[in-house]
Amino acid sequence: MAACSPGGFSAAGDQVYAPGVNQRATAEDGIEVGHRLINAGQFELAIKAFNRAALEDGIDVEILSGLGSANLGLGRLGQAESLLRKAVTVDSKVPEVWNNLGVVLMERGKTNEAEQIFRRAYALDNGESDAIRDNLRLALAKSENSDTLDVDEANYKLVRRGRGDYLISDPL
Repeated sequence: MAACSPGGFSAAGDQVYAPGVNQRATAEDGIEVGHRLINAGQFELAIKAFNRAALEDGIDVEILSGLGSANLGLGRLGQAESLLRKAVTVDSKVPEVWNNLGVVLMERGKTNEAEQIFRRAYALDNGESDAIRDNLRLALAKSENSDTLDVDEANYKLVRRGRGDYLISDPL
């Protein structure tokens, strides 16, 4: 007689089921999702979110910068540098992108070029960002005292356009 009972998985009673997908709701902005994922350390998922945003809205400086920052978080320095260089060619007036390129160059050991990039970011920002100022200060200290001063590279900060900073730390 058990086979004759309704049984199964019904939504009746006090059972809890996951809600369905609201097809009419507006989706979260892919760029914002990507930035949140970077903040959470989920760099692979951030790349996917930025790629989805690029499919919807096209590739712009924000997406290139986000992809570069996510690749930096994964330790893919060559890809990060390439993406951030493309971003500064798309819009050369964004100090946050110049700063993030400087961080990549410091990670790659290109201290002199990074110093110049940080100077440009600082000038474009009019000295308003503490993170950009600190990165420039660290780069100057490293280039001037490279033999006598061991600068901890884990202190460099990526800067997100809009609000928020990303701290790049040593993955080991």
